[in-house]
Amino acid sequence: MKLYFNVGYNAKAGENLQLVTVDEESTAVQSYSMFYAENGLWKCEVDYFSRTVSYKYRLTDGKGNVLREEFVQHHLNFPHNYKEFVIFDEWNNKNFPENYLNNKILYNKLNTFVPEKVTVLKKHTHLFRIEAPIYNPDWKIVLFGSTASLGNWNYDKAIHLSQTDFGIWEASVEIPENEFIQFKYCIYNTREGKIIDVETGENRFTPANPLGDVLQVVSNHYFRFKGYQMYHDAGVAVPVFSLRSENGFGVGEFSDIKELADWTKETSLGIIQILPINDTTANYSWTDSYPYAAVSVYALHPQYISLENLDFSLPESLVSEYQSEKEALNALDLIDYEKMIEGKWKYLKAVFNAEKDKIYKDRNFKKFIKDNDHWLVPYAAFCVLRDKYKTPNFNEWKTHKKYIAGKIAPFFTSKNKDYDASMLHAWVQYQLHLQLKDAVDYAHSLGISLKGDLPIGIYRYSVEAWTEPELFGMDFQAGAPPDQFTELGQNWEFPTYNWEAMKADDYRWWKNRFKALEQYFDAMRIDHILGFFRIWRMPVSAVQGILGYFYPAVPIVTEEFKAWNISFDFDRYCKPYINDRILWDYFGENTPEALKYINHNSDGTYSFKEEFDTQRKITDFFKKNPGSSVEEKLISLCANVLFLTEDRNGETVYHPRFNVYNTESYKYLPEWDQKAIYDLYHDYFFRRQDHLWYEKAMEKLPVILNATKMLICGEDLGMVPSCVPVVMDELAIIALKVQRMPSENIPFYNPKNAGYMNVVTASSHDSSTLRQWWKESPALTQKYFNQQLIQYGKAPEEMDAYLAEIIMKQHLYNDAMLAIFPIQEFLATDPELTNKNIDNERINDPAVFPHYWRYRMHLKLEELKDSTNFNEKIKHWINDSGRM
Repeated sequence: MKLYFNVGYNAKAGENLQLVTVDEESTAVQSYSMFYAENGLWKCEVDYFSRTVSYKYRLTDGKGNVLREEFVQHHLNFPHNYKEFVIFDEWNNKNFPENYLNNKILYNKLNTFVPEKVTVLKKHTHLFRIEAPIYNPDWKIVLFGSTASLGNWNYDKAIHLSQTDFGIWEASVEIPENEFIQFKYCIYNTREGKIIDVETGENRFTPANPLGDVLQVVSNHYFRFKGYQMYHDAGVAVPVFSLRSENGFGVGEFSDIKELADWTKETSLGIIQILPINDTTANYSWTDSYPYAAVSVYALHPQYISLENLDFSLPESLVSEYQSEKEALNALDLIDYEKMIEGKWKYLKAVFNAEKDKIYKDRNFKKFIKDNDHWLVPYAAFCVLRDKYKTPNFNEWKTHKKYIAGKIAPFFTSKNKDYDASMLHAWVQYQLHLQLKDAVDYAHSLGISLKGDLPIGIYRYSVEAWTEPELFGMDFQAGAPPDQFTELGQNWEFPTYNWEAMKADDYRWWKNRFKALEQYFDAMRIDHILGFFRIWRMPVSAVQGILGYFYPAVPIVTEEFKAWNISFDFDRYCKPYINDRILWDYFGENTPEALKYINHNSDGTYSFKEEFDTQRKITDFFKKNPGSSVEEKLISLCANVLFLTEDRNGETVYHPRFNVYNTESYKYLPEWDQKAIYDLYHDYFFRRQDHLWYEKAMEKLPVILNATKMLICGEDLGMVPSCVPVVMDELAIIALKVQRMPSENIPFYNPKNAGYMNVVTASSHDSSTLRQWWKESPALTQKYFNQQLIQYGKAPEEMDAYLAEIIMKQHLYNDAMLAIFPIQEFLATDPELTNKNIDNERINDPAVFPHYWRYRMHLKLEELKDSTNFNEKIKHWINDSGRM
């Protein structure tokens, strides 16, 4: 079989195009050099022996280095009655807005889709193929063109295409006219029986085909939709743990998602967005409520299990006790994490022990273990060892400190003393999977999609850190630089990623993680997507995020200080600068107490004693010796440095401390050194890094994202480098726009300015709710009231339902693909449904660590479903704004 490829591409001198065939794993099989013909057209001839081919195009330089390649592959099927095919192709850009529709969300919208067949006869000259994922089930694709066989631009004679695969439309046509062919695709409404619109842009074209025994394949990407024809949706964001129903046990459960889906359907919303749902059990205390510190990136959190929906019932003797505990926990305004999780494990163990013989014989349970053994066996063993040694810190275990697969496998053999304990954890995961899958399938049956949340980091004492420590920077901590939430930055205490090790394995770890998430989710919010460009990294000796630096980064080398006319002195620049004035400013009357930890130097300055010269040493000391009045100030004083050091291949390199010009150390420098350091600081943060971060993101993100059909959204808040929106646009990653957190230098983001590639929202789980924010800064609220909401006069002291409705509509009536609101903001639009206790509405405050994540809806889902007038109001807004 002969394939003659033709593709248009404007390359520069010295650049070449290649065609690369790929296998089912997206691995390159063979590359073919193309030759430049004319008018920007590249050609190559391929002998091929399969009726199906997957391939991509790649641009290389004269040395064969890859300059650019497609992220989305081409797939073609060839009919059996032809042996030669001429393919007229297009470079397949991922970031066409139309390509966003080719994801799991649309599959849910059109869950009754059945592929059609296209008939290719021997007399046919052309096979037209167009990618056009459309969300309206009444629409189909037709084409008409400039020749008589294509209807002479007559709507009534248009050629109807068949949807041969999801979003793929094809038609085989005989075009006897030997002339240049122009054509366009159109949308045909099957209900109305007519063409309702023609795609935008210039006419498409293809040559005539005078060769009777060759089929010409016209492969187009994509249908050029108009804005109103694109998919637009709205959704609700609420953590699963926050759901309240009559069936819960003091916390939201997977089963409650079904009730939420009913309400979502009733209000014409299409998406339910939740926070991470992985197991975070480290010590069974309230600190485990933090959903971004999972002990496993695969295991689900036992708090979400419904005791009433297990495969087996509670022992009769425990039913009364269970009902009593359930009633008490459900009556609380907020989650009592410790009582809830203690109760759930008590009843889970009781059911497991009572039904153990049946559970072990369950074929479906055995299959679940077999299908998931790569993560389930180490996870169950980890849980057993964590509970046995009362800590998730595997470095402190008496056995199995280092993970060895062969020594862990026996945990799942019946003669092992830890067999029952291991199987308990495996069975709980099986039940969680069943309950979540049941909820997801129910939501999908209603056309509702689920959007999950992917934490950027892993917990330091997690299964993954134990089993594959080589994939992580265990000597470092990840966090975030100072921002509007906290002036000291954030230290999440997670290890960083060893991206080089992950790249060597073709990012297997990430691909498997996305594959696991795709079982349940249709869209995914990537938490802190900036971490794929660079991460804020601190040594383990640091406690505060302020002592971090970006990694990777182009650092400052020693020779640069001289080039910038900086008289570099290591002790002065890289160690805390302390003089008498600074000492008094920090400690005042407590200075004598502080001097216990600080040496007085001969030059009149001071330095920390060796046993207290890092933040970690100070905090560790005061954990054993609590009650000091100087601990907090000593920790802060450790950060009074100008540059942070990094050992890179045996050489010391330097990074400016964030906001270096605000340090006391900087203020005591000579004026000329201040100016030079200020200029160097701005070069480091705002000029020299951008290209490196672009390269690093493009190295990993395309590979990882091509492993999933989920719609990907990136949480791109904070200090956003200029390369980030470029990469997100190129890779079709939806950006997040929060009105009060604009990335531009403006007071508020106006949702009306949102492009299609955005999700707009009024608040996030890390921010105060709108009603809380309204009271935080009267001056800012007044500006928002007048300038953003276009209201006159003095802003009211509290945000009422009328104003909440205006804000909601601002976010609905725009071009953004998605508008998703926290449940609190929906309820704020109705005075009867608003939580009277405003302080109970906030989910998390990033400035507080660790924070107790215990927010619960004050209304039961059953009550919400019965709020007819409220639901009709929301439904009207959604439908009227075209989000459905």
